[in-house]
Amino acid sequence: MAERNLDFDREIERRGTGCIKYDCAVERGRPEDVLPLWVADMDFETSSCVLDALRERLDHGIFGYTEEIPGYFESVRDWMQRHHDFAVEKSWLVKTPGVVFALAMAIQAYTEPGDAVLIQQPVYYPFEGVIRDNGRKMVTNTLYLGEDNRYHIDFEDFERKLTEHRVKLFLLCSPHNPVGRVWSKEELIRLGDICLRHQVIVVSDEIHGDFAFQGKHHVFANLKKEYADFSVICTSPSKTFNLAGLSLSNIFIPNEALRKRFRKCIDAAGVSELNIMGQVACEAAYRQGEEWYEAMMRYVGENIAFIGAYVEENLPGVRMVAHEGTYLVWLDFRRLGISEAALEHKIVHEAKLWLDGGGMFGAGGAGFQRINAACPRKLLQEALERIRAAL
Repeated sequence: MAERNLDFDREIERRGTGCIKYDCAVERGRPEDVLPLWVADMDFETSSCVLDALRERLDHGIFGYTEEIPGYFESVRDWMQRHHDFAVEKSWLVKTPGVVFALAMAIQAYTEPGDAVLIQQPVYYPFEGVIRDNGRKMVTNTLYLGEDNRYHIDFEDFERKLTEHRVKLFLLCSPHNPVGRVWSKEELIRLGDICLRHQVIVVSDEIHGDFAFQGKHHVFANLKKEYADFSVICTSPSKTFNLAGLSLSNIFIPNEALRKRFRKCIDAAGVSELNIMGQVACEAAYRQGEEWYEAMMRYVGENIAFIGAYVEENLPGVRMVAHEGTYLVWLDFRRLGISEAALEHKIVHEAKLWLDGGGMFGAGGAGFQRINAACPRKLLQEALERIRAAL
């Protein structure tokens, strides 16, 4: 069936639908009239193939307890093989209500209170939250911005932190949110070999794995046979097809012992059957959504290029960090020489924008702002023009 939802310039009214992005400004301390380009969902209608599948299931009229719909695993397996050369087995798959939930379950499964968990800041802020909320010690291997305007890993510091703090678990963000890196095969293997030497379990958040605009996304567990033995790979259709509200993620754990420990924590949390509509949407997206996905990638890629050109031509003192992956662009305002608080005031109260201030991403994030490029270009242009006026 031909795809119908390919007009990404179309503006869809989201206010009044209970969405976090548009309806929660005042309760989260922002003016009511801000233009929101912060949280990582898209302002695009999902694939018509997904909507057709949901309507068909809706017409069935019964929404009882459901384990796994027919064809679900096959669609997930085929997507991972087709897009990432990752051959998954059915026994590896554990479905969860989301990736952040999976991170919390992994922390509970593989560490004890007081154990050290390492992350690479600036990074998606729930990483720090799930570590601290579970009573673990957070250790950070801070990424650094190189002369090439790309972020890099300090591998010596990484290994030193693992040994000094007796780190049990490493939360890898790949592709990296918010700095936009698609880690190279060589970088990931260097990290993996260090973790192998020190017997550190790697939980790899690859929710943005389908968004590689430069380079190629590599599934961590797929790089070396031995890596699969200490890896938890977190994926979801939620970013790729704008399905976050349907609360479904696919977690791959090849090692049986690690998988049993993970499942035990899920059982202890009282989670069993998951959202049936999430399964329907995922199966349809992965089986029939290729045309929509490819068109969306072209549009978002053009949006990212648009941001880069606009910043260079119109925003002196601001720089867009070289972008390789995700649809979240990292803007560097540090050359303006103003404080984090002053920058936030300009963005929120003068530009009337709701972006994500860099400080919330931890060490190294101050002076940056994260902007969501997955929206109609007219909204993106308006946001950039508001920044220009405020500066």
